[in-house]
Amino acid sequence: MAKHESQGSQFSFQTFFQEAQKDLPFHQKPEPHVSALRVEREDEPQRGGEAKRDDDAANDQPAWRRLPAWVYIVAWIATSSAVILQNKYILSDLGFRHPVALTTIHLAFQTIATRILRKYTTMVDKAKELEATGVMNRDAFLRKIVPVGLLFSASLVLSNWVYLRLTVSFIQMIKAFTPVSVLLVSAAFGLKELTRKILLIVTLISFGVALASYAEIDFELIGFLVQALAICIESCRLVLVQRLLQGFGLDPIASLYYMAPVCLAVNAVILLPVEGFGVFADAMEKVGIPYLFFNACLTFALNLASVSLIGKASGLVLTLAGVLKDILLIAGSWGLLGSTITGLQVVGYALALGGLVWFKQQ
Repeated sequence: MAKHESQGSQFSFQTFFQEAQKDLPFHQKPEPHVSALRVEREDEPQRGGEAKRDDDAANDQPAWRRLPAWVYIVAWIATSSAVILQNKYILSDLGFRHPVALTTIHLAFQTIATRILRKYTTMVDKAKELEATGVMNRDAFLRKIVPVGLLFSASLVLSNWVYLRLTVSFIQMIKAFTPVSVLLVSAAFGLKELTRKILLIVTLISFGVALASYAEIDFELIGFLVQALAICIESCRLVLVQRLLQGFGLDPIASLYYMAPVCLAVNAVILLPVEGFGVFADAMEKVGIPYLFFNACLTFALNLASVSLIGKASGLVLTLAGVLKDILLIAGSWGLLGSTITGLQVVGYALALGGLVWFKQQ
């Protein structure tokens, strides 16, 4: 029982929606397969028939769905790392110091793309189902989607703003504290119970992050505090997702279909007062429309890679893939972007990552 509870103690936007189907009310649960209702006198013929049906169903899937799990892991690590490095390059190296504008571009692209996917593919059929059954109506959208979207927008903007102040390697080290933050917020809401072992793991991760922060040569207090605030907001968002959207059974693409317009509206309201009219001239002069379009496409590809990976890997595999991604990003930041990494930082981050893997295995 303890093992099961600890596995659920680390929330993520992907794993929550992956597991939400288990808690659907009876009227929202999918109908059982006809074969589940059939009574067979002989087990062997039944197993053979089911195996044949499974093989036929697998052969009917598109070729990209039949790829091995490692392909999806590589695709997710590659797109996630590329988005982080590219955002850092745009905001810092190219001098486009407008994180709200960059996030707004991403959200506008994702809003349009999810609507195109809904019209021409089956990837957003969950949204059609919720609307057809009346589960997702205007009242549910305002009470459940909008609050989560507000926090999502704030998290995205602050996470991008931090690239103006801190190195990529240090940001990834701080983000190792995210599962701990989610756990603490969940405990504050009464959703999770803190055991002695979990508190020991939390202490280990906290000590590792603190050690990495202490050894950071380019440490900046404002950047560190903003990143910490972004982590807290993201943790609150994830917990709010569990409380408000329990039973909706949303998958990541369907949730993005509803969240992206809300975040886009919030960003559109604050864009000009916060960053001014000069943002448009800077976008054309310093970045260019083709590169911004490519960046937006890459962020959406990351969402698609996440969706594909969810159905192929367990939560532990996702965590280990995230650890590998962080290591590659830190190494890439050091080798490609010239970030300075001290030995003490390596020790601190290793402790934090070790605690994170231990935390996920409980």
